[in-house]
Amino acid sequence: MIRRLVVVGLGLIGGSFAKGIRESGLCGEVVGVDLDPQSRKLAVELGVVDRCEADLAVACRDADVIQLAVPILAMEKVLALLATFDLGDAVLTDVGSAKGNVVNAARLAFGAMPARFVPGHPIAGSEQSGVEASNAQLFKRHKVILTPLPETDPEALAVVDRLWSELGADVEHMEVERHDEVLAATSHLPHLLAFGLVDSLAKRNENLDIFRYAAGGFRDFTRIAGSDPVMWHDIFLANREAVLRTLDTFRTDLDALRDAMVAGDGHQLLGVFTRARMAREHFGKILAQRAYVEPVEAEDLVFLASPGGSVTGRIRVPGDKSISHRSIMLGSLAEGITEVEGFLEGEDALATLQAFRDMGVVIEGPHHGRLTIHGVGLHGLKSAPGPIYLGNSGTSMRLLAGLLAAQSFDSTLTGDASLSRRPMGRVAEPLRAMGAVIETAAEGRPPLKIKGGRTLNGMNYEMPVASAQVKSSLLLAGLYAQGTTTVIEPAPTRDHTERMLRGFGHPVSVDGAKVSVTSDSGLKAARIEVPADISSAAFFMVAASIAEGSDLVLEHVGINPTRTGVIDILRLMGADITLDNQREAGGEPVADVRVRSASLKGIEIPEALVPLAIDEFPVIFVAAACAQGRTVLRGAQELRVKESDRIQAMADGLLKLGVSVEPTPDGIIIDGGQIGGGVVDAQGDHRIAMAFSVAALRAQAPIQIHDCANVATSFPNFLALSAQVGMRVAQEGQL
Repeated sequence: MIRRLVVVGLGLIGGSFAKGIRESGLCGEVVGVDLDPQSRKLAVELGVVDRCEADLAVACRDADVIQLAVPILAMEKVLALLATFDLGDAVLTDVGSAKGNVVNAARLAFGAMPARFVPGHPIAGSEQSGVEASNAQLFKRHKVILTPLPETDPEALAVVDRLWSELGADVEHMEVERHDEVLAATSHLPHLLAFGLVDSLAKRNENLDIFRYAAGGFRDFTRIAGSDPVMWHDIFLANREAVLRTLDTFRTDLDALRDAMVAGDGHQLLGVFTRARMAREHFGKILAQRAYVEPVEAEDLVFLASPGGSVTGRIRVPGDKSISHRSIMLGSLAEGITEVEGFLEGEDALATLQAFRDMGVVIEGPHHGRLTIHGVGLHGLKSAPGPIYLGNSGTSMRLLAGLLAAQSFDSTLTGDASLSRRPMGRVAEPLRAMGAVIETAAEGRPPLKIKGGRTLNGMNYEMPVASAQVKSSLLLAGLYAQGTTTVIEPAPTRDHTERMLRGFGHPVSVDGAKVSVTSDSGLKAARIEVPADISSAAFFMVAASIAEGSDLVLEHVGINPTRTGVIDILRLMGADITLDNQREAGGEPVADVRVRSASLKGIEIPEALVPLAIDEFPVIFVAAACAQGRTVLRGAQELRVKESDRIQAMADGLLKLGVSVEPTPDGIIIDGGQIGGGVVDAQGDHRIAMAFSVAALRAQAPIQIHDCANVATSFPNFLALSAQVGMRVAQEGQL
């Protein structure tokens, strides 16, 4: 790609960059520049560079790319020298961690920012240093931030981008000022605190005992105080304005913690500690695709499902996701302390949990499905510190849109790539009719920007399409609206919101297809027992129905009549399903569901049952593929705007397995028979992945299922429970 690369400064970063590019074969010659004779000698001996020079002018002759990897305050001197050379069309770039300082130094040296100078910063490092620590793999799966300016030559930017990408780095572009603010908070401030803490403790009389009895937490936090003092001296001076702003904010928060301790305010301390603990985990999930060090799990996760087996035993699937979401929302808006049992600790519900922590609600847990929510009342939420990230959870975004439309503060709701493709207009439009101000991206997609301080008015809204999420969003907005808010459904949908509102002491009027609320009453804390999720249980219902010799009991399953469509449909197909020990828990009907293998037959699925089984259709399609005769589904266009186009995704996969399938605009036609083996794509949709895992019970050969990482979103222990009951499905490579 390039004839000659010159790397100025052969420390860990410069040496690793030089060695990686040399080994990649992209460059004809890699030349190093270093003032230390021993480093120059080692660089050649260790294969870091092809040759090494002490003279910058000699090294840079006929260079195509010059990488500056010198200490940040030495950059000004090097740039001043480079400005006196004839560099031709050479591309300049650097690795400094304070980009504003580098840009200013370049402008000072050259009189203006050179068009072919691309500022950069790899977020990578090691406790080792020097050219002998050079590692060609150092940048693999690490962030590299490039900060091009308006005058930057696009061709030069492409060259630098490509070089880093060839080293396995995840390259991103960012504005100079934004980079320096972000790094001041995430890198520079932690180093400053670590240096300061160790120095403060080391000066004390009892310092020997302090360090003798230091536990792992102290060692972990202060490890970075072992970094190069000269380098960090340079960084803090170079980026001092951004660091000072971040430090001042931190001092304010630290003073608030001190005040809470002086006052004995345990609630304030608990709020900080619970938010911090869960935020750390939450941000790790947010950054699964954008982390400084990207986890292996971000790559294609493949399930391998082997044929045969029967399904037997007793299991309890995780808690109902819909009820878990609503327990957090209403518990946060209630007066008093709400206790939740059976909470689903999947990523979707945890996204809702973090959203309310971001808005100032103290929530303890989750711990083994238990939560303690310290409610703030209907008007006690606070503005989140930034956009509220909701991962892949459409439920969170749609319900929160209604709840936040009436708050006094502005909010922005965002999500991952999958959620960002899903339509939000059907929630935004009726909320706007109530008086909300909501901006969306093109075609009504996220992010949602919601203006605060608006007065909402109740209204009568006839939903064009049955949707529990839209209904619930409007009912939550109705808790704040003037007058009565009435939603009229074209077909019944799940009524968890209505039931739970009553459980929290808020009256809800239901008259046939009409559901109404007013803003006259608040919410009182309650105890919520979350039943097992029927959507998760559905995979095992179908599994036990299609696998010979099966006899399975699913314990404590929620059998809310607005959710039992899957049971009704499977029974119409001939499934042997009985409901035992029926009872009520937390206002929701539950039962133990016993399923035994049966000979299924194809049916025309009644359209009235479609809204009652909308999430379960992927696995119902598997039951249809195993049934004798034809199964026809109509009126299910909603399936095309889920995490994937579930009609098309299932049709594509079943066709690859040899099943006769015809997708239609609002449904599907499946001729049951034999299922073969093969490779299918779950398209990042957890329900598609789990449905094809079930299909393997009747397959003639193994089924390899790609893009399964999101199974953890709704069903964290699916593989473990599958193995427990006799299904042969596991992550590829872990069989």
